[in-house]
Amino acid sequence: MSDEANRSAFLEIKGRLIENTGKMKQVLNQVRNKEGEKKRAFLTLEELRQLPDDTNTYKSIGRMFVLEPKSILMNDQEQKLKDSETAIASLQASKEYLEKQKAEVENNLTELLQQDPGLAQQIMSMTK
Repeated sequence: MSDEANRSAFLEIKGRLIENTGKMKQVLNQVRNKEGEKKRAFLTLEELRQLPDDTNTYKSIGRMFVLEPKSILMNDQEQKLKDSETAIASLQASKEYLEKQKAEVENNLTELLQQDPGLAQQIMSMTK
């Protein structure tokens, strides 16, 4: 391949690698947030289980608190826990897919640099 074609291929691979890295950071942040939601739901559920059934419980709606039966609050927390687990599983699948894509892009870059060692020297001179 010509130098110009190799250079454009390198820039395309570099762009894909940067895009993939950004997506990976997003997924990791989303996983961290969902794990926090899951932990809060779990801890709230554990506290609710310790209360007697006839205890007055309140649900927070914005800046207001509404009297709700304990069973409804427990159901809400159990649903949040299940939803968080489902979302985490989905995000883990996305993470695995992105990791495979990253490995593929890195292999493409390695192949390109092996085909044209002069390109590697040009890249190194551009980064200095």
